[in-house]
Amino acid sequence: MRLDVRKTYKLFIGGAFPRSESGRSYELLDAKGNFLANPALASRKDLRDAVVAARNASEKWATASAFNRSQILYRVAEVMEGRREQFAAEIMAQEGLTKAQSLKQVDEAIDLWVWYAGWCDKISTIYGSTNPVSGSFYNFTTPEPLGVVAVFISENKSLTDVVHGIAPVLAGGNVVIAIAAEDYPLSAITLAEVIATSDVPAGTVNILTGKSAELAPWVASHMDIDGVDGSGLDAANYEALKREGADNLKRIQRFKSVENPQRVLSFMEHKTVWHPIGI
Repeated sequence: MRLDVRKTYKLFIGGAFPRSESGRSYELLDAKGNFLANPALASRKDLRDAVVAARNASEKWATASAFNRSQILYRVAEVMEGRREQFAAEIMAQEGLTKAQSLKQVDEAIDLWVWYAGWCDKISTIYGSTNPVSGSFYNFTTPEPLGVVAVFISENKSLTDVVHGIAPVLAGGNVVIAIAAEDYPLSAITLAEVIATSDVPAGTVNILTGKSAELAPWVASHMDIDGVDGSGLDAANYEALKREGADNLKRIQRFKSVENPQRVLSFMEHKTVWHPIGI
């Protein structure tokens, strides 16, 4: 009789797959209560390492052309398509859905990734502006990336919510530290493997697994995290995040799981430039 190979999953930091520095992991059960895997339990040190990796990658991703970012994200969707069956099997195990329902969610998530990829080279055109001024000047306003954004993934749909958390932040030129949903980490881990074999620069996406409530205070107090998507936190932890994040003026948001360009714009800043006419 053949024994199953039970996987112990690692973190995704700086384009590599390290173990948690604490050596901790936790038991993940499937929808029927059976053992499924041992994801890593990320620590404060792991979060700090992810922030360093993200900050180091920030300038390269932010200064890439919007069209290039769009191409890179579309490549991720192509690789996701090749792992369609794996994503579906993980959704079935985690959420207890049928195969047809799981495949439907995979297709929804891939289409959603493509949708956000398409915003990369459109967001500035649609939401930028030429401002009327009195004088011999041009005045332009364009959205620019905020920087390092931490994302707490929601637990409604295991793969779709991962895409809703990560893709719009990347589309705006930001780098990401995603904290996977504790009960649904496999979709995030497999997406990390997809990203690692795509053209996304190392450190642009970092994915931690573990307990959101444990990591939230360290995310709030870390001075080199510029924004937080707290959609995956419960009400009490989200309110605590807002209070503790106020000291370093973090931009903290929460969203519903719908396609919306505001997910992109919420982690962008508007830069206004004056330029003399005729020069």
